[in-house]
Amino acid sequence: MKQLLKQTALAAGLALVGLGAQAQTITLKVHHFLGPQSIQHTTMLGDWCKNIARDSKDRLKCDIFPAMQLGGTPVQLYEQARDGVVDVAWTLQAYTPKLAKLEVFELPFMMTNAEATSRAAWDFGQKYAQEDFKDVKMLAIHVHGPGNIYSKSKAVQTMADLKGMKVRAPTRQVNKMVAMMGATPVAMPVPQVPEALSKGVIDGAVIPYEVAPGLKVNELTNFTAETDRSYNALYTTVFVVPMNKAKYDSLPADLKAVIDKNSGRELSAFLGKTQAGQDVPSKKVFEASANQKISIIPKAELEKWKKATDQLDDAWVAEMTGKGMDGKGMLQSATDLIKQYTK
Repeated sequence: MKQLLKQTALAAGLALVGLGAQAQTITLKVHHFLGPQSIQHTTMLGDWCKNIARDSKDRLKCDIFPAMQLGGTPVQLYEQARDGVVDVAWTLQAYTPKLAKLEVFELPFMMTNAEATSRAAWDFGQKYAQEDFKDVKMLAIHVHGPGNIYSKSKAVQTMADLKGMKVRAPTRQVNKMVAMMGATPVAMPVPQVPEALSKGVIDGAVIPYEVAPGLKVNELTNFTAETDRSYNALYTTVFVVPMNKAKYDSLPADLKAVIDKNSGRELSAFLGKTQAGQDVPSKKVFEASANQKISIIPKAELEKWKKATDQLDDAWVAEMTGKGMDGKGMLQSATDLIKQYTK
């Protein structure tokens, strides 16, 4: 009887240990390059963390580290997630050359709106880039709202106005676009924009409204060129949210299910819509700035800009085809997916 009681107690203890391990809270380290007041920190990543905590009954939680607090540079964020330095990162596709297929959404005048284009980007990634994602658990792919041109000394109303200007651009395709329109592109991460503007390293920058006030662009420039919003956007930027694969694989099945529920097309759409939604209050900051003059580039002028940059589409197709892929089919697929999701 004593032996039986010992065995029963041992089995009960092991069961409790198992339950304790199952109930243990797992805290994910989430890393990004923007500030703690940014919409990316407070709402985009913040709401994702709240959702996984809710759906896991607080067994999954997050510590979100803004402004590269865990070290490294923005360019290294994808690698940090891949290598387990962090568990989840929010970063630009442009910082990770192996994700170049996603650049199709950064081609000039591709995007209609951020929510539709983010859904399209997710589907496109699932169809064409699964092999590229194999070293991480990809949670989302999304874009920001329409990009604008901000300048210090002169208004940009026609393509000719860009000639001779040094303009910051965020990605490879946008740098090429800026050059084809007559400006000198200067590539740099967005946190470097304020210092570059104040020191005259650049004459202007292309970024969306959403992030501009946080960079004091409304104080450091005098002119905003906004494209006619009934026309496809001048450009957008692709962002990715990779999770460390080993961390995901180590989760029990029910917590993997929580991550799966809170990732994919719908998360991508939420992130794109939320980031673009910040354009509205951010534009009001520019409208309230005494030194700012906002001009709208009309469709007729945008047609000229599109014609001047159309060969970028052909160059991207040729690049993909040269790598053994169906470049033409990929471009058409991206276009069709955007159209499918645009309401």
